[in-house]
Amino acid sequence: MTTYRYTVAELRGQLRQLILSGAAIALGVAFLIASVSGSGALVDSYSQTAAAEVGPGDIQVTGKAAAGGKTAAGGLDAAAAERVRQTPGVAAVAPRLTGKGGVLAADGRPLDRSAAVSAVAEDPALRWQLLKDGRWPAGPGEVLLDTGTAHRLDAAVGADVHLTRADGTAATARLVGTLDERGAPSLAGVPIIGVPAGAVADYATGVTTDRLDVRVAPGTSRTATVEALRATLGAGAQVHTREASVTEATRQSSTLYGVVLIAALSFVLIALAVARMVVGNTFTVVLAQRTRQLALLRCVGADRQQLRRLIRRQGLLLGVGASAAGVLLGVALGGLGTAVVGGLDLGPVHLSLMPSPLTCLLAGLFGVLLTLLAVRGPAKAAAAVPPIAALGGTPAPAGGAARVRAAVWTTGLLVAGTALLVAGAVAPPPLSLLAVTVGAIANFFGVLRLSHRVLPAVVAVLGRPARRLGGTAGRLATQQLRLNPGRTGATGSALLLGVTVMVGAVTALDITSRSLVPVVSARQPGVFSAAATGGAALPAGALGALGAEHGLTVTPVRSATVDLDGRPTVVAAVDPTRLNSSTDDADRARALTEGAALSGLGETGVRRAGGVELRLQPGRSSLPFTLQNDATLLVTPATLDRLAPGASVTTAWISPAAGEDRPTARRALDRALADHPQVTVADTAAQADTLRSLLDRLKTVSMALLSFSVAIAGLGVAATLMLSISERSREIGMLRAIGMSREQLRRMLTLEALLLSLAGALVGTALGAAYGWAAARSITSTVGTVGTPPVLPVLAALALTVLVGLAAAVLPARRVGRMSAVAAMRAS
Repeated sequence: MTTYRYTVAELRGQLRQLILSGAAIALGVAFLIASVSGSGALVDSYSQTAAAEVGPGDIQVTGKAAAGGKTAAGGLDAAAAERVRQTPGVAAVAPRLTGKGGVLAADGRPLDRSAAVSAVAEDPALRWQLLKDGRWPAGPGEVLLDTGTAHRLDAAVGADVHLTRADGTAATARLVGTLDERGAPSLAGVPIIGVPAGAVADYATGVTTDRLDVRVAPGTSRTATVEALRATLGAGAQVHTREASVTEATRQSSTLYGVVLIAALSFVLIALAVARMVVGNTFTVVLAQRTRQLALLRCVGADRQQLRRLIRRQGLLLGVGASAAGVLLGVALGGLGTAVVGGLDLGPVHLSLMPSPLTCLLAGLFGVLLTLLAVRGPAKAAAAVPPIAALGGTPAPAGGAARVRAAVWTTGLLVAGTALLVAGAVAPPPLSLLAVTVGAIANFFGVLRLSHRVLPAVVAVLGRPARRLGGTAGRLATQQLRLNPGRTGATGSALLLGVTVMVGAVTALDITSRSLVPVVSARQPGVFSAAATGGAALPAGALGALGAEHGLTVTPVRSATVDLDGRPTVVAAVDPTRLNSSTDDADRARALTEGAALSGLGETGVRRAGGVELRLQPGRSSLPFTLQNDATLLVTPATLDRLAPGASVTTAWISPAAGEDRPTARRALDRALADHPQVTVADTAAQADTLRSLLDRLKTVSMALLSFSVAIAGLGVAATLMLSISERSREIGMLRAIGMSREQLRRMLTLEALLLSLAGALVGTALGAAYGWAAARSITSTVGTVGTPPVLPVLAALALTVLVGLAAAVLPARRVGRMSAVAAMRAS
């Protein structure tokens, strides 16, 4: 009991020095809780969206699953719906009818190649769609559109909209409401038309019954009704309760949860690694200041093991207190986040960011273990100091063997890491990225072991203008950092880690984006693709109108279905000289000879189609599929004439002519097809825009999350400066006694923090840029790496680090400004 009381008393005595380290632990624990809760909420949003599409019906009946888990083609028939309706316990049945339809623009052209026509159930309790505005349709002349399609048409509720009938003619209907497309994730990106169940056949082709939504009569057991329906329908259908259907719909979210959680935890672990370094560095400085006290304990009989236990117990108490504060902060952040998202329109999703008790418990335990791990090294080092050396104030020098081992480890990490970085940058994928990752980690830890040499050297260079501009305060700040290389290296290492990871992630994503996006765009056969509705041949008038536009370059693609060794196969042909030279396999297409075929499936050998023999050559890419959706073989125009004389043009690839930009080409394209509403246009360059948007979002999220690590490192700088004030109290008293003002002392502490932050930022930026470029090079080696580290994000990281350094100096500067010369001189 006496030992524990002494431990608590010692911790209370050092609490002022350790408070900032405790804050770093608390922030790390709170960040962990927020990240896990946010990841879980993100996955829950996908699950709720999937559950919304299942609908409110008590029971769902679907067709028997075919291979791959999908419902068999053709769905359920009308007889099945009638048998379900006659089953005891069933109160209502709503067949979920779907088909393909079309939405027409004001000029009569279809917006997209096809739209999804969905039946609105007569029973309000069985309507699964999510109504956004307006009301449900009540008659055949009333329809719903998804909000995106209504916005594209600029059609408000109550306006007339134009649709295609099942027979291909145009029809006018009244828009009585809009649907929130977020309630139907399986139809994402497709125009949705909602009509009463009896009107589906009027507007849609290929109508099928995907499922039956069943409402059970009040007081009837769902389980009993399910069993009765299974007995009625037999093996031709699957019957599940709503709960089982929701479970199946959300089962696939487990993979997403793993991906999101791993991505979030990677940033959290970086922040916690920084927190561990801050705690370890703080304890090292605190124990160095208590060297004489620890030596006295050794002299009165305490052994090394007892000293280690004493220090670890203090770390345990600090970890418990800081982790508890972090849990409370994490819960508060979760409550604030829940209040914020509660005011947003998220469609069918209702999120809660409140952490579970298990998450809070595990995060708290992780914070405690992190603190114990952080104090383990300082405790071992402090207990190893001999009593006589400690009483004399002279630390025992490290042994020669230890110095040799340290030098060997450092050299090995640097050499091995550099070798792996170079190998990963020049080697082909897929192992190149792994080599760069391992090499960057090894190389960084090698640099980290030399931080007590690297950072003081950088401070010396940065201190030259500080000495000239800052006068006495600048000279003293530079001198303090250079004369205490161990403390400088230990304090700056946390900042070094945060900045290196931040700049490395942003550099890798930025260079990857600038390298891949143009390639994705340039390797398409054209910027736009035009095809007739339903896969029919392109009208000759449309091709003529496109060719008459001088601002367009048109590449027609002909295709036909031939019997290849008894298997129906779609074969495409194109003039290879008109293909974009950057298109995948354009060189192989130009090298094709008569009788040869380029296989998008990688097939080889000789095949026969009628009396024509085809020699199949494997391509590097799926060029036939790219040119024509269902084509698997690409042949020369002459070969296609032998296989299918008179094969028609089914697709046309259009690009801007020389000197024209994309918007001008799109306007010319719309003019050419104004009289051909049956021709639809796809913007193939949108793939590049999607990739660019994804990488930009990743870059922004990485900057935001990793800046949290830099903020935690700033607490470490503030903690070390606070401890250095206690350690240098006599020196500060002497400076005050010889005439140095309080303002000069505050300026000195501020310059120390600024120089230390800049040194860590500059070294971290250089390392991060090198690691990021190597990572991007390993990803883009097959297409060519373009660009250098981004200027603005790197400058933003430097500015953030400078602000962190200035903020870290606020508390130490205020404390030193309040110290009087007499009180400082009395300090021991």
